[in-house]
Amino acid sequence: MREREDNVLSLLEDKTNIYARKIALGMKTRYGWRELTYDGLGQMSRRIASYLINDLGLKRGEKLAILSESKPEYGTCVFASIISGLVTVPLDIKLTIHELTSILSDCQPSVIMVSQNYIDKALELQKVIPSLKHIIIMDMMPESHDLPSIYTIPYNYISKWRHRSRKSTMFIIYTSGTTGAPKGVETTFGNILAQLKDLNVVIRQIFPKKGDVRILSILPMNHLFEMTVGFTTFLNFGFSVYYTQSLKPKDILNIIKDKKIHFMILVPAFLRLLKSVLEAEIRNSSKFYQATFPLKFFLAKFLPFRPIKKLMFRKLHNCFGGSFKSCLSGGAPYDLETARFFKRIGIDVYEGYGLTETSPVATMNVEVNRDLHSVGKLLPSYEAKVDPATGELLLKGPSIMKGYHNQPELTAQAIDKDGFFHTGDIARIDKERRVYITGRIKNMIVLSGGKKVFPEEVEAVLEKSDKFAELCVFGVSREGGAKDGTEDIGLVVVPTDEIKSQYQGEELEKVMREEVKRLSKNLAPYKRPINITVINQALPRTATKKIKRREVKEMIQA
Repeated sequence: MREREDNVLSLLEDKTNIYARKIALGMKTRYGWRELTYDGLGQMSRRIASYLINDLGLKRGEKLAILSESKPEYGTCVFASIISGLVTVPLDIKLTIHELTSILSDCQPSVIMVSQNYIDKALELQKVIPSLKHIIIMDMMPESHDLPSIYTIPYNYISKWRHRSRKSTMFIIYTSGTTGAPKGVETTFGNILAQLKDLNVVIRQIFPKKGDVRILSILPMNHLFEMTVGFTTFLNFGFSVYYTQSLKPKDILNIIKDKKIHFMILVPAFLRLLKSVLEAEIRNSSKFYQATFPLKFFLAKFLPFRPIKKLMFRKLHNCFGGSFKSCLSGGAPYDLETARFFKRIGIDVYEGYGLTETSPVATMNVEVNRDLHSVGKLLPSYEAKVDPATGELLLKGPSIMKGYHNQPELTAQAIDKDGFFHTGDIARIDKERRVYITGRIKNMIVLSGGKKVFPEEVEAVLEKSDKFAELCVFGVSREGGAKDGTEDIGLVVVPTDEIKSQYQGEELEKVMREEVKRLSKNLAPYKRPINITVINQALPRTATKKIKRREVKEMIQA
């Protein structure tokens, strides 16, 4: 039995047989719901794999890129790539042609699977990437193109599955990050199997009872967090995973109601959006409900049982259709105020921590009486320590990446001779293996007196304002004089629409600066922002909604 569990292809076959008639993947389109059973997912994957092996003649180890939004067909292409013995390269749909050209020149794919929306990009890329011989469309009814589609290829399901070793690369994930050029993280079959084993323990804590669990995921599948947890792990449990074309909170809430969704994977930015929708629901309620809500919200702090909270805040739970229980947040830290809000009303938010290089989950905060300041306990297979000199969190285990594609020197910098991956995060670990992230080494601001300040700490205090839509803290370098080479604390704030409607020009600047000053009283004097800039445009973010700190800094300095 162990031999089968240690093989991704056998695992895929087993789950297809066990959950055959159950819905695996689904999505709402303009034509209605499109759903694939586990059996249907397996059949379509084998059909595509047969085409890749027999018709296109692709060899073991060649690269297959995917340029598409998240949808059921995405999963069939991933599994087809695995069956064919190929290396899958999921691409970020938000990247420019220039950025995609750089990535594809590095990994040299032979084929690209593309959705209808990105065919023109794929055709343009094919002109400049010599290795890119084949383009295959992922839609049922592609418009005005002679390219093959996964729905028009031959109905042939017979091909020999190509097994690969645990050390072989399964994915190359190019990280966008908040700074620097993208790096291709090589994730092996062994990395993913280790994650599955660890996450099995964690998911059983969230879902102690087996049953019909329905998941909604809004994260892009080119990110390993979605690929590992929202896709691979949940399918391993026999769950049904649904995607959406719209990211509007109201549309998502309608899908949650329609499909009686139990669980959701999201990023903190969207969690805050959901909170604002629920707060609007409270404001639009009767005066009696508005008057009694603060008391109920206060009392809920002392109630340990979710069913009672669900009853107390039935109106808010009805916004989710009544079946929704919890969600998993990852990709960025989420603020404590939002975490406490959902916990009080009876919706659990479990935070995960990790990096693409750790495949990606390293910790998960799923304890019943969890500390919201922590990102949770280390997963069972991880060994961790904190560098005594820098405070950096170092991780070691079977989920640590193989390395950066074509960059051995960069790999050697990231993974030391003892096998520990240097995360770049400042952390502490308690005796129960709980991890507390306190900052990021590369974001650290060094002041003239030698004091070190982490932007995340300052941002956590300033984010409590209802006048700020967005904000970003960074170091502003000093040049010349006795303080040359040191930094001051810079801050960029974006006012909310409500504040912008009330104030303009110098008056708006004054209101925002006074708000910064008011909140900064909760910080040590040396941690308070000195250079404050107020802007009226959204801050640049990555696909996982992390603010691009370097770009913000460059934008302000320019």
